[in-house]
Amino acid sequence: MSQFANAQNISEKSSAITVDGTSTLHDWTMSASSSTFSGTVSGNTITNVKFSIPVANLKSTKGKMMDNKAYKALKSEKAPNITFTASSINIGSGNATGKLTIAGVTKNSTFPVTVTKKGNVYTITGTENVKMSDFGMEKPGFMGIKTGDDVKIKVTIVAQ
Repeated sequence: MSQFANAQNISEKSSAITVDGTSTLHDWTMSASSSTFSGTVSGNTITNVKFSIPVANLKSTKGKMMDNKAYKALKSEKAPNITFTASSINIGSGNATGKLTIAGVTKNSTFPVTVTKKGNVYTITGTENVKMSDFGMEKPGFMGIKTGDDVKIKVTIVAQ
């Protein structure tokens, strides 16, 4: 196939998202396997990158009370989605630079990402460490137990 073939629109076929954090009592994880992703492949670049996950898709191993506290901290009623947009990311290993929106607050964000291509299937993996306070979020707590400010977001998307 020629490198100069027409651009190919791709969209998510599957995804795995985890958010890991800490608290004064125990570490915690929320995960989701449903989000939306789209982009356009041209040569060795994916352009017009758009990723979105509904906050309500995130579920914790600690149950509904933890979920509800997280949704409140994420301001899910006013900001129902976490999104990332970038003008482009390169196939291979590098950095993705774009706009990350959490709890209705948008920040410029750069984080390491790896994009592998197998046939016409693209696997995109990225990890970003964020501070809840940077996005205007109050750290959830319950009966004196407080979560830490730092969380790690890991995303793997398979698109075609």
